[in-house]
Amino acid sequence: MAIVESNVAGNEGVTRREYVTYGSAIAGTGLLAGCAETDSENGGANGADGTGTTDGTYSVTMEPVGSVEFETVPERWLPYTADYADMGVALGQADGLLGVELVERFGTHYYEELPGVSVDEDDLVDLWQSGTDTELFYELDADVHLVDPPFMTNQVQWTEADVESIEHGVAPFIGNTIFSRSYGWHDYEYYSLYEAFEKIAEVFQERDRFEAFDQLHDEVLADVHSRLPDENPEIAILAPESVAPEEFYGYTLDGGTQSKQWDDLGVRDALERSGVGGFHETGGTIDYEALLEVDPDAIVIWQEAGVTAESFEADVLEPMRDHSVAQNLTAVENDRVIFGGLFYQGPIINLFQLEMAAQGLFPDEFGGEDLFDRQRVADIVAGEF
Repeated sequence: MAIVESNVAGNEGVTRREYVTYGSAIAGTGLLAGCAETDSENGGANGADGTGTTDGTYSVTMEPVGSVEFETVPERWLPYTADYADMGVALGQADGLLGVELVERFGTHYYEELPGVSVDEDDLVDLWQSGTDTELFYELDADVHLVDPPFMTNQVQWTEADVESIEHGVAPFIGNTIFSRSYGWHDYEYYSLYEAFEKIAEVFQERDRFEAFDQLHDEVLADVHSRLPDENPEIAILAPESVAPEEFYGYTLDGGTQSKQWDDLGVRDALERSGVGGFHETGGTIDYEALLEVDPDAIVIWQEAGVTAESFEADVLEPMRDHSVAQNLTAVENDRVIFGGLFYQGPIINLFQLEMAAQGLFPDEFGGEDLFDRQRVADIVAGEF
């Protein structure tokens, strides 16, 4: 259970998961609603994480909510964006995950390469159902919400009263919008991926798992950096507006975790250099004529779900090669239009997407080999390290 001391008061989709039925009685009121017993596997509330007390409680401090005090380790947990979902899975908490904004934006397919690691999508609730109703949060009755409240009020159109009703009637919020640093309303501290991950490890009292991932991440980055070619290519990150696209949403390397792999590879940002800007800054799209004026060395395509090598070839690459303007782009001529993965990445998905980015951008150096040990990741998730 948790007590909160707070400093603060997308695409449309329809859920395929209908086992949550509206209209049932709202469970619990007050600050201690939705509490779970401590699992002995988590080591109790006086572990090495957070700030512990002699009565077994512990607190975790994270901007913008401030300090949250826990009396037991949360078991049932709810993120909104899939970066926090991936963090929880990495910390061995997959069984308690209740839902996510849109399951199709959660890269659960990456887990298929990790022995013993899985998330059953059919067990998860899509929180975005032509909007996100606070009633759904009551129905799910989580022990903690790994959610940034200003994200809910600014991007999901909740009111501060909505946030307060869930905070006091169900369970506290703790989280920070880390995937992008381009939102004007985000005027408080930002966290890197591993800074946020460490906070979530404190919530679940999983310091050992966090440190094991942190060490692996450092080792992988050191290896990649030692082998990077001297080339420092300029890229444009684009999300197609449609199949066989004529226009794209552009995204700049703004320091958010959605572009962490590209920052780690030391690439340059063509959209920022040219002044074209990204979707978060302009709210608009980029057509091939504007892209030709920028003419990046490589083009990175972000797509949300259901992408295969065959569909990427048919839906993106072939239309570009056949387009009278797009075929003149340097990236198209040099076959450097590459799949960029998903927006939301926690520590597991980031390892896969760093590998994919390195292989796609520098195939002569990184192509055809795994850049990290899948079994080691699976062992960390299982608590075997």
